[in-house]
Amino acid sequence: MAFGIEMGLSMGAAGQNAPEPARLDLEELLATRLLVQGNSGSGKSHLLRRLLEQSAGQVQQVVVDPEGDFVTLSEAYGHVVVDGAHPEADLQAIAARVRAHRVSVVLNLESLDMEAQMRAAAAFLGGLFEAERAHWYPVLVVVDEAQIFAPAAAGDVSDEARKVALGAMTNLMCRGRKRGLAGVIATQRLAKLAKNVAAEATNFLMGRTFLDIDMARAADLLGLDRRGAERFRDLARGEFVALGPALSRRPLALRIGPVATSARSGSPKLIPLPEPSEADLRALILTPSPEEALLPPRAPSARAAAQPRVSPADLMRELSAYRPEPVEAPPALGAAENRAGCEAVLRGLIGDPDAGGQSVAVVYQDFLVRCRMRGLDGEAIGLPAFRRALSVARAGIDEAALTAAADSEADGRWAQAQEAAAAMPEEVQGLYLLLARAALADEPCPGDAALARAIGSRSPGRARRLLGYVESRGAIVCRNDFRGNRIVALPALACETAPGDPKAAAADIKAAADLRVAAGDLGTAPSTPEPAQAPRAEAWNLFAAE
Repeated sequence: MAFGIEMGLSMGAAGQNAPEPARLDLEELLATRLLVQGNSGSGKSHLLRRLLEQSAGQVQQVVVDPEGDFVTLSEAYGHVVVDGAHPEADLQAIAARVRAHRVSVVLNLESLDMEAQMRAAAAFLGGLFEAERAHWYPVLVVVDEAQIFAPAAAGDVSDEARKVALGAMTNLMCRGRKRGLAGVIATQRLAKLAKNVAAEATNFLMGRTFLDIDMARAADLLGLDRRGAERFRDLARGEFVALGPALSRRPLALRIGPVATSARSGSPKLIPLPEPSEADLRALILTPSPEEALLPPRAPSARAAAQPRVSPADLMRELSAYRPEPVEAPPALGAAENRAGCEAVLRGLIGDPDAGGQSVAVVYQDFLVRCRMRGLDGEAIGLPAFRRALSVARAGIDEAALTAAADSEADGRWAQAQEAAAAMPEEVQGLYLLLARAALADEPCPGDAALARAIGSRSPGRARRLLGYVESRGAIVCRNDFRGNRIVALPALACETAPGDPKAAAADIKAAADLRVAAGDLGTAPSTPEPAQAPRAEAWNLFAAE
């Protein structure tokens, strides 16, 4: 034991041997950390004070003091007292300078409420933890009443303050060793302390405990049986059971030795009461002293009038009698304007890549929400009409396709295509319309990916199965050329698609169609209707009347 400090007298493994000095290996403590547990009045603060006094000249010390009990160390051992009322940024800077100059300090938090104590301690410990690597000197960090800063459950403080303080304590106990920080924490009950913080301690000093759950947990940490757990009730003030590499390899009972300094708030002592006469007592209480007479009169505190308690019946009557103020309705849109807005919403839905694999019912609900956001009456478009419009939109009937389809309107083949699609199940209407559009415009046959998008799916296999179903009904005829490209003929329209690769993506098919337009195969039809063609484009309105 290179640097051993005497903590008190050992009472032997069974409490029968002659007392001998109980020593603590300071270097081992810096590497393994210490947990002290005991009920209020068991002598935890006395133990910490003994540890601090015995090691004051050998290692730098930082004390987080929520009650102001350790500020007396400054007079005897030169500890610098830091008031916790400083702003958090200042506390972090002070902590960094503490590590740089190796100054022993006491962080006094007695003037703060519990939440402010947690924030101040978290800021100070964070400054110690985040110090530069060149300043990672060994420091003994003592935290009294650790259950305040690392509570096991949420309490009256805000969640933010609890998370910040718990994170700082976890860093101290879990990651502080490599930064030279040796945590020594004391708590009244292990059940009040966060398990992640308590589990990192290797040395234990267990004091007087009365609750069964605390005795069982302390005995479990020390490796004692149920009979040994009963000993914690018999411990006197200042007596602890020690275990750990820095103390003893076996549970050892010891009595903490005396200390040189004392806390400002000691244990209460009985003193005799004054015995003045009854008249003197009344004068002392009811008559202001000369010092109080010189003070300005204290303004009476404004007390809010007591509010009568509202019964559930009164609350229900008040709610039933409530009538909201009428809200001025927005101006109603015309039928044509509302239909145009709904069509724009649908086109926006089709442009959303996540909407391609959703069912019609889900897309319809999203359509209604988007319409309400724009002040449109989406419910005017019923679900059957929306299904047909969605099938047409998923078939890729955009403005460029409308122009190409308008050129074929003379012989009424597009109207025949719509009639044929209406006679099919709704699930395959978009697929048939996509094939009809490609056949009428002499475009390559859409690939499996494009067909899957037309039916609202991401599965090419499902698209192929539905394609076979439509062929089984005689609506289309599929064949492959010598290159393996697919050609689909539509007997009802007396036309067929150009050869197309079944595995091609939709973007590749569109690029091929654009190339054909540039080559003059499909004429020079503009990509958007001219003003004179507007009436023809209106015939292709997605929400056309039945």
